[in-house]
Amino acid sequence: MSVVIEQHPLYTHAPIGQELIFSISQSTIVANNFKVKFIAEVHVSSSPIVPGAASSLVGTFKTTPNNAGVGIFNLTPVLETFVKPDNEGSQILTGSSYKGSTKKAHPIHLIDKISCSDNSIKYFQVRFMIEYATSLTGPIIPPTDPSNNNEEDSKVYTIFNGVIQPDDALDVANNSFGYDMSHYFLNGTSRSYLSTAPTTQYARVTDYGTIPFFNYVSNSVPAVYKFTISYYYPSGASSEIIFQTTANGGSSANTGDSNIKLMYAGLFPGNLNNWSATFDAAVTNGLTHYAIRVADVSGSVIAQDYTIQIICPETKGYEPIRLTWLNQWGTWDYYTFQMKSINSISTRKTPYTQIAGTWNEKAYRISGYKGGKKNFRVNTTEKIKMNTDFVTEEEGVWFEQLINSTEVYVLEGYQTDATFSALNNYVQPATITTSSYTRKTIANDRLMQYTFEIEKSKLKRTQAV
Repeated sequence: MSVVIEQHPLYTHAPIGQELIFSISQSTIVANNFKVKFIAEVHVSSSPIVPGAASSLVGTFKTTPNNAGVGIFNLTPVLETFVKPDNEGSQILTGSSYKGSTKKAHPIHLIDKISCSDNSIKYFQVRFMIEYATSLTGPIIPPTDPSNNNEEDSKVYTIFNGVIQPDDALDVANNSFGYDMSHYFLNGTSRSYLSTAPTTQYARVTDYGTIPFFNYVSNSVPAVYKFTISYYYPSGASSEIIFQTTANGGSSANTGDSNIKLMYAGLFPGNLNNWSATFDAAVTNGLTHYAIRVADVSGSVIAQDYTIQIICPETKGYEPIRLTWLNQWGTWDYYTFQMKSINSISTRKTPYTQIAGTWNEKAYRISGYKGGKKNFRVNTTEKIKMNTDFVTEEEGVWFEQLINSTEVYVLEGYQTDATFSALNNYVQPATITTSSYTRKTIANDRLMQYTFEIEKSKLKRTQAV
């Protein structure tokens, strides 16, 4: 009799920020033998996993039976090291493009059409085994011993760089539990992209951004086939289609690789501005907004429609600040702060006292520029205090992810360089220094605005002394 998997993650698509628990039993061996240990071989891969393959093995872990005779493994601390944010457009499969070029590395935010995920989604499978001794002083019988044929493989799971909150509801069935991600599987008009952002977004014609989505989730969920973009302006409307194909940075077929299970669509104005003549013509005609609709190969709509409203913050006289941050599901959300913003700098100086004259020559000479107190080093930090426009309650709830995010960036202007040689010019890391957040409601506050303060992570440099 093999080991029995008594408890396992309930769903095969799991955010890494939930506890991934397995419990294992083998009642006969536990009851009748000594030095019993349950063994978990953990396999992680971007390619389809071959059970027990050495190429995907990332670690072997052991535990002793508890008082109930089972071994319990929490694999989250192990697995969470194998997924991380996608900061650049994919270079693994077909490769995403920036202004038509796949040759230069580019931030994920600047992709032309479609990009696969390089880092934020993986497969994992666990092979469970047992070792024991037949007597207290006898040798350990390992799983490789022909007499110890007790291995059992788990299902293949898909993990991604998402988290769940303590109050997020977990489903339970037969002692197994997990978070149901089916709302984000695109197979109906109520389904959502992989974000909790409002379906109406606001952006300038030069603002970049991506819309993330699950793809090829299972045989019962259709693949994303196309995005239809409908442009609206005072004199009429126009439209165009982006197909989810290899030529556009996606994948025309389900290759089985985890990289194509999570994708990003560059559908904000800056991305469209990179390549679309239809978008450019719409801007010339006074583009006010555009709608995004996603469909499968049969033409059925498989997610909620998105609307991008074009804003002109320059008319308000304030410098707009665009932020992106890592959201709950490990993808990117965006917001342009178009109201009053205040830039300030603060310095921390390291002084020293310089000798006034020269002591290492034939004669002592006094130089006017030497001597006295000087700064050996000056560390300068830039801070920005930003204000939103009037927002909805939905947006107010959404902003909580901004203040809780571990990765925040300032997106500093439209990129005109097709080769992207100015690699450090657009994405600037920052930290949210706002330490408290009060959720507002229409009932309590009527018109709602929020203020956030960020600090750019990179210090301004000075010359060495």
